[in-house]
This record gives sequence, C-alpha cells and structure tokens, in this order.
Amino acid sequence: MIRLFKHYIPHAVILLGLIDLALLVFAGDFAWRLRASQIGMDPGAIAARGWQLAGFAGIILTAMIAVGVYGADALRSMRFATARLLVAISLGVIALAFVDFLFGGQNFWRSTLAYSMVGAIALLVLNRLVAGGVLGASAFRRRVLVLGAGQRAARLRALADRPESGFCIVGYIAMTDMTPDIEESIARSAISNLTRYVENLSVSEVVLALEERRNALPLGDLLRIKTTGVHVNDFSSFIERETGRVDLDTVNPSWLIFSDGFSSGRAISSAAKRLFDIAASSLLLVLSAPVIVLFALLVKLDSKGPAFFRQTRVGLYGQTFDVIKLRSMRTDAEAAGAQWAQKDDPRVTRLGKFIRKVRIDELPQTWSVLKGEMSFVGPRPERPEFVAELEQQLPYYAERHMVKPGITGWAQINYPYGASIEDSRHKLEFDLYYAKNYTPFLDLLILLQTLRVVLWHEGAR
Repeated sequence: MIRLFKHYIPHAVILLGLIDLALLVFAGDFAWRLRASQIGMDPGAIAARGWQLAGFAGIILTAMIAVGVYGADALRSMRFATARLLVAISLGVIALAFVDFLFGGQNFWRSTLAYSMVGAIALLVLNRLVAGGVLGASAFRRRVLVLGAGQRAARLRALADRPESGFCIVGYIAMTDMTPDIEESIARSAISNLTRYVENLSVSEVVLALEERRNALPLGDLLRIKTTGVHVNDFSSFIERETGRVDLDTVNPSWLIFSDGFSSGRAISSAAKRLFDIAASSLLLVLSAPVIVLFALLVKLDSKGPAFFRQTRVGLYGQTFDVIKLRSMRTDAEAAGAQWAQKDDPRVTRLGKFIRKVRIDELPQTWSVLKGEMSFVGPRPERPEFVAELEQQLPYYAERHMVKPGITGWAQINYPYGASIEDSRHKLEFDLYYAKNYTPFLDLLILLQTLRVVLWHEGAR
C-alpha cells in the first residue's frame, strides 16, 4: 500500500486510477478532434486545450471516487463497476455542463461532452476488462510471512482470501509448541536460518501474529530480517493499515501511545477545517433553506407534532449540545425511554422513511456546524444515555470524543447503519482510526464518498 497523508491506499487502486486518468484525457482529446473534423475546424495543439482536458479528467475522476468506483465491491465485480462508472460519468458530465453555463464560456461544448462521455465509458470499461485480472493477480500483491499460527494468523488468512486483498500469505511459522490453528504452518525449530528462509520466499513483509509474546518474541531474528530491507510489522498496525480501522480485540494502551497518530501538530489543519465548515455550512444553509422549509411543511401535514425536534448529543471532550433535525418519527417514539433505531422501525412516519433515506432530515444539523458544535466530518454524536452504557462496555470509547463530531464520518461510509452494542463496537474501530489518522485529505475522501452512501442509501435506517 501507498501511504498518502497518513492514509493507506492499495497499489492496485493507485495504478488503476492513474490509467483511468490517462484514458479520460485521451477520451476528451479524441472527442475534441472528432468534433473539429466534423465542422471543418483545425483542432489545434493539445497544449492549447490543456486546462479543458485537465478539468474534464479531474471532475470525472472525482465523481468516480465519490460514487465508489474504486471501492472493494467495484474492484471485484465487473457488473458493479460498470453501473458505478455510468453514474459517475453521467454526474461528471452534468457538472461540466453546469460549470460551462456558470462561467458563460464555450470550453465544454455539449457535442464534445457527449462524445467524451461515450468514449470514456468504453475506455474505462475496457480498462477494467483488460487490467482487472492482472491487478487481482498474486504478482501484484505483497508477499507476507506470518510469524504465528494461532487465531490471529487465522484472521490474517481470512483477510488475505478477500478478492480485493492487496497481499498474499506465503507461509506461517508456529513460534510456540501450542497446537496450531493453521495446519500448514511450519514449526520454528524446523527452520535453521529464518533470515535466509525469508529471502528464499521473496518476502516483502513479516507480520508478528503471536497470541502470547512472552518468551516467544524472536528479537534477534526480527532484527536481522529488518536489516535486510524486509518490512516488519505487528498485528494491530497491519490490521489498521489493511482494513482502515483500529482492532479493539488486540490493541492495547501502549500501542495507542507509541504508534504513529494522534498528532499534536494539527493547529493549521484544524483552523483550515473550521474555515471550511463556516464557509460550507453558510452556503449550504442558504441553498437548502427552501428544501428544509418544504419538507418541514410536509412533515407537519404527514403526522401530528412539530416539524423539527431537538435531541441532546455528546460532542467534543464529552460536552453536550442539542442537534436539530427534521422529525422523522412519531412524537411518542420514545415514550418508553431512549431506544436504538431498528430496521423497518415502526416508529418512523411515512415521510420519515423517505427523508431518512436521502438524508434530508440531517440538513438542519448544518446549523450546529456553523455554531462550531459539530463539523461536517467526524464521529457521529451519540446520546448521553447510550454513551454512558457504551463507555462501560467498550474500551477506548471516550477517545472518540477527542475530535469534534460530524454529520458524516469514516464509520458512516465504511459500516452499514448499526443499532446495537456490537455495531457500536465496529463503528468505534473506524472512529478511532479517523481520530488517530485525521488529515484534511481524509476529510475530503469522506466527503466525496458520502455521495455514494446517499445515492445508494447505504446505512440508511
């Protein structure tokens, strides 16, 4: 994987994205030349239309990222990828037409956009047909040797078996005399020189997956392996990198303290984030005001009760604040006390089902962003009643309050809607990853992919 602004991106995704970018530029240039030949115009040098081509390719690629073209499902399913490509390119072309209209120019002709759209779809689908099998081949995956043969090693094997995995495991070494969970593992005593064994297998990374490190940590072997240029990683760091979450089953306080992350040098990033929140929330409140007013009236007509409701949530450093949302449930929804939302929740009104799916009920929360109680991106704020329970049952739950809560977040785009202690545990793993690895780049990635969640109603309940 390649680490970009503290966030890991698979090599295959980077390579696929670069090829897509080149093909988009080619499609845009071909469309221009085709249209120029039809009207008898000199197409001119490619440098003269460089910014138009860059704008076309950049906006389409941004739309592709936003709708999940580079997600795990799209990488392993050609049918899934094609559907997302069609949506992304359509949205991108609409955005380009809007830009051309907004600035009153003739930079993106409708005819060239139509040709570009057809050409881009054909080339990008062909790219996935040709390169898809190659990118998924083991030759493009990192070769990993696992030191350990217990439950942690079994978890790594399951992770490597995923179609979108960026690594393959070339061997397991049982470091203790305990009965191994991995039958094909080799006993450490059967290997005379571990460093040479690593070299012979062309291993690119060694992962320490010991159930118990006491008297089993091969410091001498690991030092020699490290000095030969092979990357050595511990289990928790490897899981964090490969899954984008902090594994609560294996993480300990010392790992959180000494691992990279939770950087104190966030003053500039935090200031930039606040400026973005103020500008974006002000603009969104102005643009969405008619929508909010319209649906507020519809909520009043659909069921008895107020159009809006306030609810206390826990925010930064555990401080409470009130969020405002369009009401999507009956007024007596919590007559018996605070409850988790359920699938097909009977408390949700007819209109409430719709506004929850398209996230219209969340729009008034933009006011909390403008006031500084929330941000656009961050862990979703929970209710005090649930927080008290979750802090008792889930380790490190309080650490998620070290960053400002958000309307959307890393957990929201990676994990479906959950309404239980176990779901909260999984979401906490993603929230801790965000708090640990926050950068403006990660915020941008989350904002873009929130469009995917809204379009396909992922996580809505």
